Amino acid sequence: MRWRQRAARLLSAGTALACAAAGLSGCSTADPVPASVHDDAAATPPMGWSSWSFIRQDPTAADIDAQARALKTSGLLAHGYRQVNLDDFYYLDPATQVDMFGRWATDRAKFPDGIAAVAAYVHSQGERFGIYLTPGVPVAAYKRNTPIQGTTFHAQDIVSDTSRFETNYNFGPGSMYYIDYQRNPVAAQAFLNSWADELAEWGVDYVKLDGIDTGNLAELQHWAIALKQTGRSIYLGLSNGSGLPDSGVWRDYANSWRIDHDVECYCADSSYPLTEWANVAGRFTDLAAWQHDAGPGGWNDLDSLEVGNGAADGLTAAERQTQVTLWAMANAPLMLGTDLTHLDPADTALLTNDQVIAVDQSGHPAHLVGQAGSQEVWATANGDGSFTVALFNLGNAAANVTATWASLGFAGAADVHDLWSHADLGSLAGSVSAGLAPHASRLFSVRPGR
Repeated sequence: MRWRQRAARLLSAGTALACAAAGLSGCSTADPVPASVHDDAAATPPMGWSSWSFIRQDPTAADIDAQARALKTSGLLAHGYRQVNLDDFYYLDPATQVDMFGRWATDRAKFPDGIAAVAAYVHSQGERFGIYLTPGVPVAAYKRNTPIQGTTFHAQDIVSDTSRFETNYNFGPGSMYYIDYQRNPVAAQAFLNSWADELAEWGVDYVKLDGIDTGNLAELQHWAIALKQTGRSIYLGLSNGSGLPDSGVWRDYANSWRIDHDVECYCADSSYPLTEWANVAGRFTDLAAWQHDAGPGGWNDLDSLEVGNGAADGLTAAERQTQVTLWAMANAPLMLGTDLTHLDPADTALLTNDQVIAVDQSGHPAHLVGQAGSQEVWATANGDGSFTVALFNLGNAAANVTATWASLGFAGAADVHDLWSHADLGSLAGSVSAGLAPHASRLFSVRPGR
């Protein structure tokens, strides 16, 4: 932590002095590297929908509007799902097309009225709007040497190496150059500030910054500054598989961070099936090491929640409940990847169980407290004397799974409530057990007797 704080102070001092010398407003900040971009945007994990899993490479304004309407008319909005995120493939190739200030140019064939119109429609439904970015500066901006808005600088002032390219999953290598934050820190920050200001003007409430890893921490730091200087509360989520050794860095600068690869299976020519059990099961192993960094202001992102379209999810009914249970116990973002215009009733019942949603939104991420082969017990203390306990059978055969009160730190009896069925199980002495089918789970509230 100490080296990160020192780096933050040095980054702040250099940027602030350079900004003052250049007479630029809005390119420095008294607290340059906020603990999180906007903690008020991430007091609880976000809930909503993202376009990638189902729509993939062909999002349109009509698509996003339809999903935003369905989020409301399905009743999901009333249960707290209010984020609508436009993922990749909404912009033109940045190797050849940029706007007058060197930023991505919106694909007007897909979004004829621009992104601001889509954001306005999403807001009209009582929802929040999010958008997708990747790091760097467009190659076309460099080649045209486009001006940086509000300054005398140009794109070529912030690039030193044209032999290396930043990550861009849409158009691939050759579309985005690395920004050199040491060469001209004022110009580099001003470029990101102008982009962040444009997002704020559009009405963006959430940014997914993809392709961030240990190799471009400076990009993350400067985007955190850029978003905060807009004055708009904007959530910053990182993708697509942040490294555990830098978990503290992700929390310093962002509101959530992906801990693993994509949950989608990419196992057919179409979007369906959306995922497969192996991709869900892998989260259990990875999550255990990350949970110490999760909490209000910053959350472990397990990727999209692929529940909503029944068998097309790619999971059995038991596996769908297990996915929701793990995401809830992790206090992970509940961002649906499914088609909201064709929701499965049983899946909808899982997604609208308010007692389970409350676990996700509690601000008390769970930890692995017991493991025997493929059977796991996760639990968390809720701060009011009670505990939330989940039993998981990750194996391929039926098994009994038990959570002992000793593993939770108390003895005696406890009142147990089943959060999925809403059934009171009465006072149980010493433990709670369940016989679970393959890949099945149970979720309980446990309150020690007084």
